[in-house]
Amino acid sequence: MNMKIAFVGKGGSGKTTLSSLFIRHLTAAGAPVVAIDADINQHLGTALGLDDAEAAALPAMGERLSLIKDYLRGANPRIASSATMIKTTPPGEGSRLIRVREPNPVYDACARPVELDGGAARLMVTGPFTDADLGVACYHSKTGAVELFLNHLVDGADDYVVVDMTAGSDSFASGMFTRFDITFLVAEPTRKGVSVYRQYKEYAQDFGVALKVVGNKVQGQDDLDFLRAEVGDDLLVTVGHSDWVRAMERGRPPRFDLLEESNARALRTLREATDATYALRDWERYTRQMVHFHLKNALTWGNERTGADLAAQVDPSFVLGEGVGAPA
Repeated sequence: MNMKIAFVGKGGSGKTTLSSLFIRHLTAAGAPVVAIDADINQHLGTALGLDDAEAAALPAMGERLSLIKDYLRGANPRIASSATMIKTTPPGEGSRLIRVREPNPVYDACARPVELDGGAARLMVTGPFTDADLGVACYHSKTGAVELFLNHLVDGADDYVVVDMTAGSDSFASGMFTRFDITFLVAEPTRKGVSVYRQYKEYAQDFGVALKVVGNKVQGQDDLDFLRAEVGDDLLVTVGHSDWVRAMERGRPPRFDLLEESNARALRTLREATDATYALRDWERYTRQMVHFHLKNALTWGNERTGADLAAQVDPSFVLGEGVGAPA
């Protein structure tokens, strides 16, 4: 299974910490993993054990967007040039598709291996949102590279792509929130924590998004009761205090197999929930949603920005799918 997993949540919820633990869990089990930091605050690299200098040296996908577009466009005759590709441009006949385990120029330019207990994950980052971006660019100009990557991603066997996302309206505007097999929303047992859940649930429900809540910083029965009352059956599992995580945050993580059993059990629950969504996959709907958001973006800003009719990029006979992503 190639499973695409998003971690979302408000700042400070523990979203990045939990996504890094899940990446470690998958890697320790021998699964090939591509990890992507698409958060406006770039912390996934350090959460996976890189020091500040190593994390800062990671190549930014947002700065290599032209290379990514050139590669993915391939020989697709419907795309006149890579300059007319926007973040929602869907693949079609002739496009190059991405697989988790393969070598390709996108990985060469943008991915770096991060050594973890039991193996290594490929780490990709959008790049930080800097003061220079303010007023001249939206964050989606950075995350657009991630969306194009996900739009052109097809299956291998037992592969995982884990994306640490910014929770906010931008992922809804672009349609990136529909690109995942399952979305884990990390929520603290507070009013503000569950308000992010309500917003996400409202946007996602019309698109068949599989959304589960991971309760974090849950310290007792009162916290658990609060989350159950607020999110109901969407509450999948809760995570409490972790001495292992505290040591990791100090830059001295113990061996991963020393993670507390209660938290290791929570990670196994996340993987079981992820794997269970495989049977629910609907590639036609996935492709249809891709096209829906592309046409929406084309009309609202894309056609004007590029000077092209971006609706013409849609290949009506193409359905992304298992293996080769061949036309239906």
